Amino acid sequence: MNQHATLKRTSRIAAVAAVAMLALTACSGGGGSTEPASDELSGLTGEVGSKDFAEQYILAHMTTELLNHHGADLTANTDLVGSTNVRQALENDQFIGYWEYTGTAWITYLGNTEPVQGVEAQFEAIKEADAENGIAWLDPADFNNTYAFAIRAEKADELGITKLSEIAALPEEEQTFCIESEFSTRDDGWPGLSEAYGIDVPDSNVVMLDTGVIYTATADGADCNFGEVFETDGRIPALNLTVLEDDQEFFPAYQGAFTMQQSILDEYPEVADVLAELTPLLTTEVMQELNQRVDVDGEEPQDVAIDFLTENGLI
Repeated sequence: MNQHATLKRTSRIAAVAAVAMLALTACSGGGGSTEPASDELSGLTGEVGSKDFAEQYILAHMTTELLNHHGADLTANTDLVGSTNVRQALENDQFIGYWEYTGTAWITYLGNTEPVQGVEAQFEAIKEADAENGIAWLDPADFNNTYAFAIRAEKADELGITKLSEIAALPEEEQTFCIESEFSTRDDGWPGLSEAYGIDVPDSNVVMLDTGVIYTATADGADCNFGEVFETDGRIPALNLTVLEDDQEFFPAYQGAFTMQQSILDEYPEVADVLAELTPLLTTEVMQELNQRVDVDGEEPQDVAIDFLTENGLI
């Protein structure tokens, strides 16, 4: 953690000492960091899982802290790497649940090649299909961590561009792209996108970079004007990037929702009511802000999670 983040946290501790003491306890000892407000989830024990990036860490800690506040005794497990391993942990009853994305589940786990058009229709299709696997999908949040293309804000103004469908009309020398290697071959990646939007540029206009480098390269504008990004990434506002509208709805929706074992939900249906207090607050803009605090400012995901729950009166 850098000095700025440390000073920032120190100030917060002074301002909300009681809450911060609970947060520090959580940092050293896992879940169960807050005094329960009620006991309707008493008896619910186990682990809440996550994938291996900031947004997932924040969501896992939010969920753990909130459910513990209602009497559960859960810990957040942020150790697994890879979506498939996390999903497998849920199916094997290692996790009571974790936050998943509709596009990942539909394509990667359920074996579909084409997304269902419409965010709500996509969610309902997954919820119905996964019910056969004993996995319940609680009501989704509003955030959508889908693929997107971003451009530095001043360049967007210069080119007068706000939508992906406007790229093909630009001069060829302005149609430059930074993408990651996986995206270059995915059906829902570069091949399909360039065809859908009529983008026909030489290979020299497309640079392949690591995911993290794409954000700074797009902000610099030296390698490309348009960079492949994930829409809830905190580096988008931090680097003053503008996300272009996917006006032909090419990319599948990657809406976030808490998935859990149906058997546990049947035993503790109150979980859905408790998490329903949280999910409406999680918009794309909110997740960008929270992710920025971890990825850019260097704060701890658990601290960010507890702050958010406290500031919104949930714990």
